[in-house]
Amino acid sequence: MGDKAAYGRRVITPRSAWRTSVVLLGCSVLLSGCTGTAESTAPLQPTDSASPASASPEVEPSPTPTSSPSPSVAPQPTSPLTGETNLSPKPVLVVKLDNTRNAQPHSGLMDADVVYIEEVEYGITRLAAVFSSKIPARIGPVRSARITDIDLLEQYGSPAFAFSGVQTKMWPVIDASSLIDISPNKMAQAYFRDPARRAPYNYFIDGVLALEQTPKASLEKEIGFVFSDIAPPSETLGQKAIMEWSYASARFVYDPISGLYKVFLNGERAQADESDLGQRAATVIIQNVKQTPSEYNDKGGGNTPHAETIGTGSATVLRDGLAYAVTWSRPDVESGTTFIQADGSPMPFKPGQQWVVLLDTQRPPEIRPKPLTALEKLAARTSSPSPSAVPADSLNP
Repeated sequence: MGDKAAYGRRVITPRSAWRTSVVLLGCSVLLSGCTGTAESTAPLQPTDSASPASASPEVEPSPTPTSSPSPSVAPQPTSPLTGETNLSPKPVLVVKLDNTRNAQPHSGLMDADVVYIEEVEYGITRLAAVFSSKIPARIGPVRSARITDIDLLEQYGSPAFAFSGVQTKMWPVIDASSLIDISPNKMAQAYFRDPARRAPYNYFIDGVLALEQTPKASLEKEIGFVFSDIAPPSETLGQKAIMEWSYASARFVYDPISGLYKVFLNGERAQADESDLGQRAATVIIQNVKQTPSEYNDKGGGNTPHAETIGTGSATVLRDGLAYAVTWSRPDVESGTTFIQADGSPMPFKPGQQWVVLLDTQRPPEIRPKPLTALEKLAARTSSPSPSAVPADSLNP
């Protein structure tokens, strides 16, 4: 073994050298005692001329160990639909849901990644719920598809598309699209009725079974959403958003305790079969779209409007009690939809469930509190109030 120990440990002197030093030192003391002089009682004093044999063995300092860099931790992959941890891409299932008071409580909706609200006949609305991260075994009540669904959902690729039915002349349109039809006409075994509810609000689908039998359903992919846990600065508070149609309404009210928006549909708290908490949104995207009459009418003569989701337009994004005026853009049917802030940067959504309201440009939303005045903006810059500091009574729906 060499005189030096390994890296990072003390250097150890060989025992033979230590013994020699001790013996020589002892002999020196004995010889001094035999002279009988006064110096024999004095302690030995070190001198510059001390011989190596009488000096303490010199210990060579060990090299200072350096800390090795800690291995970098790869970031966990996240869902392109929610921004939450998602270890591997999963297939996409879209289910059309009723959105009247009779549909409450919804089943499975809490597990959706993205929820769209779209206008149909007579100024009522329907929901299109996009599932991928979690697939419930009970989703409903399921209702029929509409023409807006085609363009809107093709940005997801070829998702499994569940709906209860459609007008006869729309079947060829669905067949020509990239969507995979898993309506009861194609997959009746995945649907069931709940005898505890009355028709037509008792029709449900087993999402797990449906996807097991749709192996060609496309996997989740980027659709233009960007996520961040940190909200960008905004001088506009977005504690509440109100949207109204002829016979429907949607309201989102910020809850500072959970940091989410409580969902109200048609004047009532949106309920969930699975939880007393009800439906909640991490981000609310109010996408202003141009709506035009379509060639589709129901038996009563009501026309189905078509919402144009390809192109560009304005939008309002709500997250963390703040509101942002942004621009949405989607160049073609296969592309996703991007949302850009005034400074040209992407608008980051809060990770979690995303609610997108397709709102006719002729029906502007009401955002409360309303945009700040110039004087209020100046005060906001100096005091930087937190959204949670808003009086509780201003959060009432």
